Amino acid sequence: MARVARNRSAAAPGLRWDQLVPAPVILLTVKEPIIGEWAVDKLVKTLRSEDPATELTTLEASSYTAGTLATVTSPSLFGGRSMVVVRAAERMNDAFLTDALAYVSHPEPDVVVVIRHDGSARGRKLIDAIDAAGLQHATIPAVTRANDKADLVRSVCASRHRRIATAAIQGLVDALGNDVAELVAATQQLLDDTAGDITVEAVRTYYGGRIEASGFAVADATVAGQTGRAIALARHAAATGTGPVPIVAAIALKLRSMGVALALRGTSDTSDVRLAPWQIDRARRDLQGWSSEGLARAILAIAQADADVKGASRDPDFALERAIVRIANARRYTR
Repeated sequence: MARVARNRSAAAPGLRWDQLVPAPVILLTVKEPIIGEWAVDKLVKTLRSEDPATELTTLEASSYTAGTLATVTSPSLFGGRSMVVVRAAERMNDAFLTDALAYVSHPEPDVVVVIRHDGSARGRKLIDAIDAAGLQHATIPAVTRANDKADLVRSVCASRHRRIATAAIQGLVDALGNDVAELVAATQQLLDDTAGDITVEAVRTYYGGRIEASGFAVADATVAGQTGRAIALARHAAATGTGPVPIVAAIALKLRSMGVALALRGTSDTSDVRLAPWQIDRARRDLQGWSSEGLARAILAIAQADADVKGASRDPDFALERAIVRIANARRYTR
């Protein structure tokens, strides 16, 4: 039976999760749980494509019992590969730390042990030991930027050999981008329930209500000068669980993008701008009807609102609505 490669030359923590290959010990530093699951699934599929009888065992590091790791990694009388996945190593107890430190110094060559950790301080000694031994270590960062979320949606579709329109991606990220797991689940649901390319019409059919009630919809109406609609959307968003803080953040993000677009007037070079082309195009459209002085006033208004909704005001909902009105007034400022 072929042994699992030690792959010591690929030990750098900078490995991408999709570069991992089955090896005796693999450490995953996971900041984005759903991608951590993909990494583990990919390794399982790789092993089972070579040996369908590969046995999978899952251990919880927080409730670990001394000696268990040695038991589940011991060679089988019947041969065959096995894989052990250790979850939540950031909550490991002392028994697991002791056994894991001993194991990584002499791992079983025909077993794949995957340890998931969130990168916090607990268990740092084990992380250092894995890195010092030259074993595989991949870091999966949190997906926080809009561009990264859009890339994630695109990659989910590509994995199913499907395409998705840029506007459809934008609609999904606007509506569901606050929760990456929900964003991925929504994309997968669209793939299951539709055929062909995913269009913006399909996204609106399935998630139109979420798009309309999102903070980004409030922001769109606000910068467009649709004061009544913006306030109505803000109240609806509040009634469905979206508070003033993320709505103010969405408006601030849109105003900052507009500021970038204003600075880019007269130039086509966007190489130093950390916005996707579609975001720049949208910000340029949003700028129509705005003066530079008005935009400056709007940015000051949203800065005050940000402080108000985070504790400076006794009524965050009123502070948000006041900011919407002030931004609408700023849009009309032409001097």
